[in-house]
Amino acid sequence: MDRSGGYEQHDFVAEFYDHVVPYRDRLDIAFFVELAREVGGPVLEVASGTGRVLIPTARAGIEIVGVDISERMLGVCRSRLDAEPPEVRSRVELHRADMCDFDLGREFRLATLPFRPFQHLLTVQDQIACLRNVWRHLSDSGRIVLDVFNPSLPLMVERKYLDEFGEEPDFTMDDGRRVVRRHRSVQRDYVNQILDGEIIYYVTHADGREQRLVHRYKMRYLFRFEAEHLLARCGFELEHVYADYDKSPYGSKYPGELLFVARKLSDKRA
Repeated sequence: MDRSGGYEQHDFVAEFYDHVVPYRDRLDIAFFVELAREVGGPVLEVASGTGRVLIPTARAGIEIVGVDISERMLGVCRSRLDAEPPEVRSRVELHRADMCDFDLGREFRLATLPFRPFQHLLTVQDQIACLRNVWRHLSDSGRIVLDVFNPSLPLMVERKYLDEFGEEPDFTMDDGRRVVRRHRSVQRDYVNQILDGEIIYYVTHADGREQRLVHRYKMRYLFRFEAEHLLARCGFELEHVYADYDKSPYGSKYPGELLFVARKLSDKRA
């Protein structure tokens, strides 16, 4: 089963990732950096990708280890790290590994899963394997931050989302390519809670040539109490549930985000 969410299948996904305007402007970076500063490190970032959150955390003086299954995404992260000062690079360690099965031989005070990578795990068995793996890597009373989207019922049921949608700003690559990104729901598996979607990139090259590139992916959506029960089953005690990165309480906006902060229990209940 592909747990990479399609990020390993095409060069363009990793290449475009840090240029996508909604990704560039996400408010989650400050949220995760603040949590890292509170614990003082070391931090484990699961599915660290291109370093969008990892590198600002290292810039803040925190030791951080990133794990990702996609060599393409890690390659972009390494390139970005090459441009950082030596003191920032010295705080970062990267590993290519499956989030459900890795052993770093050390413990962390905080583990984070920013921007929904957990939802690329399509079965309960994989979800439990991931959470138990994180539990093993946390020190006593260490914390986990699970970042998933709050399921939007209109998005899941309305037919208009089966066609291409989205009003994202375009972006321009260094070589002059202009890129417009759109989305589409391909299939909806209500029984297994899986969204099968596409991200479509319309690329206009400097010479006028046009391309249509498609990133196909699957994500499993979780509802609030389902996620809470998973955390409890895997040895965590819930501390906070937020609706956004400004720490708004859950229920204050819809659909908002689903951000769980939980503490490791010394006696794992499973």
